[in-house]
Amino acid sequence: MTNGFFDSVDEVTERLAATGYLASPAIATTVFLADRLGKPLLVEGPAGVGKTQLAKAVSEAAGARLVRLQCYEGVDEARALYEWNHAKQLLRITAGRGESWDEARTDVFSEEFLLPRPLLTAIRSEEPTVLLVDETDKADVEIEGLLLEVLGDFQVTVPELGTITAVRRPFTVLTSNAGRELTEALRRRCLFLHIGFPEEELERRIVTLKVPGLDAALATSVVRVVGALRAMDLRKVPSVSETIDWARTLLALGADRLDERVVRETLGVLLKHRDDIVRAGAQLDLDAV
Repeated sequence: MTNGFFDSVDEVTERLAATGYLASPAIATTVFLADRLGKPLLVEGPAGVGKTQLAKAVSEAAGARLVRLQCYEGVDEARALYEWNHAKQLLRITAGRGESWDEARTDVFSEEFLLPRPLLTAIRSEEPTVLLVDETDKADVEIEGLLLEVLGDFQVTVPELGTITAVRRPFTVLTSNAGRELTEALRRRCLFLHIGFPEEELERRIVTLKVPGLDAALATSVVRVVGALRAMDLRKVPSVSETIDWARTLLALGADRLDERVVRETLGVLLKHRDDIVRAGAQLDLDAV
């Protein structure tokens, strides 16, 4: 069963904008198709361009519950899917010392002792739900095998309880910074969306929306300087979130224009490596931007 959150691409654009997320036509179209087709959405791109925020915005726009699985190296089935409440099981077994194991087993492997984690929580949810599998590329490859069953048929098998199938499929978003290549099997199950750095005009609109009170001319200058930095050979170019942070910094400092002193003193908001700051300080020409 598909979610039916949105009726058109234009509606996606409008409702996401109402949450503060300005979606490009490509983003709005792919979100609409993922919703209409009931397919998971794999969103790839550099850190800080709004991948996670997209899932949050869809959740807010649709009035849906957000369930988030944060991936990291070593995340396992117990953290992603479910685990048993072993302490409570032990207490139950201890309390029923006169019972046989067959009698106790039926009880301790029941719903009362099950601890659902994000994947199972989303699958079992009967209310509109957005499932966010964040930074999928940070998890071990083994986790992808688990995701294949969940995302392929939207079902989960708990050996002691049987197969649990989603009554209402969650709108599912997987994000990746492309730290490692995801398997083709996982990619085949998803619609794909790449979010890169936005065009200058869109980023200016984003900054203006996120930093109310910022002078329009200063917002334009901010976006152009960030664009110049992204064209340099840096270890880590500034993301959209860092553009917003820099705009907020300038507003807090009461700056009404960009000059060499202000830029030099605030480059640490945009750049996170000393050698990047040194290179930017030497190469950045404010007159040219």
